[in-house]
Amino acid sequence: MNVLSSFNMDRHQRVVIDTTRQQWLASPSTGVWRIPLEREAAERGQVTSLVRYDPNTHFQAHFHPNGEEIFVIDGVFQDEDGDYPAGTYIRNPPGSYHSPGSNTGCLLYVKLNMFPEEDNVIFRLDTHNASWQPGLENGMSTLPLHGFKGEQTVMMKWQPDTSLPRHRHDGGEEVFILSGEFCDEQGEYEKGTWLRNPAGSTHQPSTRKGCLMLVKTGHLLVAGDF
Repeated sequence: MNVLSSFNMDRHQRVVIDTTRQQWLASPSTGVWRIPLEREAAERGQVTSLVRYDPNTHFQAHFHPNGEEIFVIDGVFQDEDGDYPAGTYIRNPPGSYHSPGSNTGCLLYVKLNMFPEEDNVIFRLDTHNASWQPGLENGMSTLPLHGFKGEQTVMMKWQPDTSLPRHRHDGGEEVFILSGEFCDEQGEYEKGTWLRNPAGSTHQPSTRKGCLMLVKTGHLLVAGDF
């Protein structure tokens, strides 16, 4: 892969990546590894990726001019403001600064440089100690994480043999499967799969085994759509 090139940035395109089959790429800091899912350019611009810290690893201090969104999948992530165990959701707003690292090692789902300037609230949530809400159908639960204008970020928990009727995502949908499996008419997706369904797409999702997912909607409209 050419690390200087744009990657999966045409958001009119549906993308499915099984991250368990991807190669980890070295970052500029020794012991920090990444799997890019979408990327505007190397070391700048909009990026969605998995990030892995080896034990006793720290990344150099840096700013996030357009914000950073993190979900801790495994291990304990750290910065000068605290320790964040697996299940923690983090938002660092535009202009924020930190020195991240991990003494134990950790695995993160990270989105960079995608915040509007006015979306400027620092936020931390341990999802293991949060209150879930009933979902749209029996067997579904939802944990809201963030909302700003048309964008919504939630965790969704589906019990086995749960399904939704066919529906449309006017602003698109992005899914990362944390556990279990998820299906629609286009395929079956296991733990570690990242899906991006463009604005205006439709599908009829279901699960046989149950699943836990990070879901973001409403953020994939491109200028000129609709």
